[in-house]
This record gives sequence, C-alpha cells and structure tokens, in this order.
Amino acid sequence: MTAEDSKIVVGPNPDRNLERSIRLGSFIDRALDGGPKMVVEGTLKRTVGLAMEAEGCHAPLGGRCDVVAADGRKIETEVVGFSGERLFLMPVGDMRGVLPNTRVIPVSGNPEVLVGNDLLGRVLDGRGKPLDSGPPIVSGKRVPLFGKSINPLDRSPIRTQLDVGVRSINGLLAVGRGQRMGLFAGSGVGKSMLLGMMTRNTNADVVVVGLVGERGREVREFIDESLGKDGMQHSVVVATPADETPLMRMHGAWLTAAIAEHFRDQGLHVLLLMDSLTRFAQAQREIALAIGEPPATKGYPPSVFAKLPQLVERAGNGTDGKGSITAFYTVLAEGDDQNDPIVDASRAILDGHIVLSRSMADAGVYPAIDVEASISRALAQISTDSQQQLISRFRQVYSTYQESRDLISVGAYHAGSNARIDEAIALWPAILDFLRQHHNQCVDSDTSLAELRALFDTVGNTSEVVENAEAL
Repeated sequence: MTAEDSKIVVGPNPDRNLERSIRLGSFIDRALDGGPKMVVEGTLKRTVGLAMEAEGCHAPLGGRCDVVAADGRKIETEVVGFSGERLFLMPVGDMRGVLPNTRVIPVSGNPEVLVGNDLLGRVLDGRGKPLDSGPPIVSGKRVPLFGKSINPLDRSPIRTQLDVGVRSINGLLAVGRGQRMGLFAGSGVGKSMLLGMMTRNTNADVVVVGLVGERGREVREFIDESLGKDGMQHSVVVATPADETPLMRMHGAWLTAAIAEHFRDQGLHVLLLMDSLTRFAQAQREIALAIGEPPATKGYPPSVFAKLPQLVERAGNGTDGKGSITAFYTVLAEGDDQNDPIVDASRAILDGHIVLSRSMADAGVYPAIDVEASISRALAQISTDSQQQLISRFRQVYSTYQESRDLISVGAYHAGSNARIDEAIALWPAILDFLRQHHNQCVDSDTSLAELRALFDTVGNTSEVVENAEAL
C-alpha cells in the first residue's frame, strides 16, 4: 500500500475521493484473499475426565485445536464430537495446567505424518516423533494420518503363500501374502513370543510394528529380543504404551497403518504386526464414553465396532503391480472368553484367526496353537490338494484324541476298541512334537509340509497301532 493509497481526504473533488476509496477497498480485499485467514478463537467451558468442551469456535470432526495452558504452552487436541455450539475435544498429550475459560484456537489442515526410508530402523511415538536417540526425522513425504482403503475390486487377490517360519502355521494354516490374520489369546500364553518368531522368520521387505496400549517394558524387550540389530535395519516400530492418552494410542495404530501403506505403495511386501487390536478398541471406548456415547455391548459403544474395520481394511494387497501388507493383529481374549465382543467382531472382519490355548501352554507346548479353533480363510486359494488332505487328516486325528482325552487319561479306554482312537493315541506324541518349536528355530514351508507328511508315516498297519496304543 502506497502513501497515496492511505490518504483518504475529503476535498472539493468528489471523483478523486471516490477513486481513492475504491483503491483502498481493493487493497483490503487483496490482503484478505492472499494473507492469513482470521481465526475465530473460542473458550474452554468444561473439562470432565478426558473430555473438554469449548464454545465460540468452529472446527470439523477430526480437526485440531490448541488449548492454551496457564504457562502459555499449547495443548494439542482433536475434535471428537459436537453438540449445538459446543465442541468436544480430546487431548493428544498431557492436559495439566488448563484453566477455565482459557483460549481455544482452531488449527487448519488435516493430520499428516512424515513417511519415507528414513523411518527404517527407528522407534516412533504416536505423533511420528523419534523415541530413540537418533536424529530428528526431517526428510520424506507427508501423507494423511487417516488414509483411505483400496477399492475391493482393485485389490490383487491372495494367491501366494507366505513363509512365516513357524511349522504349525506353515503346515496347518497356510498364511497368504496380503492376508489379515488375528492372533487370539488370553494373557500370558505366549502371543508376544509367537509375534517375535514371525518377525524374525517371515520373508518381508519391511516390517512395521505397532505396540498399542501395551506395557512400556515390552517395547524395549521386543526391539532387543524379537527384532535384534539385524531385524531393526528393515523395521519401523511405533510405540504408544498404556500410559499414553486414548487418542495417542489410537493415533499410534493409525500411524502404523499409514507407514505400512507407504511402503506397500512403493511395491514392497510389508509385514505389519499390531499388538493389540483390543487396546485400540478400548481407547476408542474411553473416548466415546467420555463424550456421552451410550454403551451397546458389554460397555463398548457402537463407534468401536465401526472403527475396527476402518483400521483393518487398510491392510492387504495393493492394486495390480504394487506391493502387499500381510497383517497380524493380536486380540486379547479377556478371561479366555472367545465370545468377548472385540474377539467376536475381529473374527468376523479378519481373513483368519490363530487361537492360542492356555491348556497347551500349561502343558509346555509352545507356540500353544489350538488347531481345532484356528483357521485360515485363504487356505483353499494358496495350498495344494495334497496339503489340504494332510491338514484334514491331521485335524481329524487331533479332534479324535481331544474328544476321547478324558477316557484315555483315566484309563477307561481299552486299546483295540476303536481304530480311530488307536491311531490318535499312537500319533499323539508325534503331533505334540510337530506343534512344538523353539522360539529361536525357523522351519520353512517346504520343511513344514515334509514333516507333516512324515508324521503319518510313523504309524504302519493296524497291529502296530494297537501295540503302540497299549504301550502308551
């Protein structure tokens, strides 16, 4: 603006005064169009538990607002709901120091995260900031935190079996590249150990690990013992332990999915491990209940069951010519209840599930995979007819023994009474040996299938079966 523009003097020449007024108005319009937009600030009216309520400002769902604390620092929050003119905010970090009627400043733009090869070998928090002692991550490209799932008609079908290095999974379940599997287990039955085995042994270009809502102690243990120095070189770990806010725990899960999507879109094969899907659901439950959403099933509001498929559907095969995300989500069965709402909902939206048995873990069988309760929905597409026949026979023998277990244990069964039970008794030691595997051992797919085939060769004719049964 020139000095001439700023001088609006009413004089004897009305035409000149009008011209100057028009020029000043034009300058103001240009400044408003090209300069920073005015932000209407609000005030914080109420804080109950984790939820904040603000008035006087507008922001979309999923948008961000900064709440100014007493010491002047800005607390990042996310809009999780509204009622009339009130916004419901949830803090990303610590909310201590907030005063009544403090300023609430809407922040423009959608949440984005930095992705790229610089993330390999790093440990991040839910914001994408390093937790390790490495340098700040500054290079890469920014992508939306809440990505979009791929059109199901554009996805490549699951056609290739993935070698996870675990004998019982390779031989009896057969996981496909791009499949989304659930690992269902109660507390203390070895799900973390099984995740570590698959992390070390799976043939993948990149491993992305999301530790969501678990104990902080497990973060260091997983990095040092499960991944190791060699494994960390092609891995990214996102850690949001249980002491983080519910929103940060959810952001950790979304960030894990966004990083995996980036590497998949580069044409790479990604192994995604998330521990656990239950903690993600519990974080959403905390947020929903805090803003007044009514519970529907065992304390879980409906929004929880809407968020689960939104997260899971981001994994899987990419479009033709691109990479894949093979995902394993752990699901905590509280009290070993397989009918828990989250367990039941996860079982419905995943491509298969591996159930860990407490009774097998108590018997010293690790990994404690319950063969009867586990299933892979891609088995028919990625396995041969001969393998399917071997799996079917294994399941029949396994189920026969389990059905007669009580009779066998108390000595009420007499050898020779039933040929199927005789065969199951004779094969049971070999079955347990097949299911057992040391956590540092790797058994590839070909070896797993060969050992499964050899298992049935240990029993010959009927007389040998009976003799073995009587000996046991």
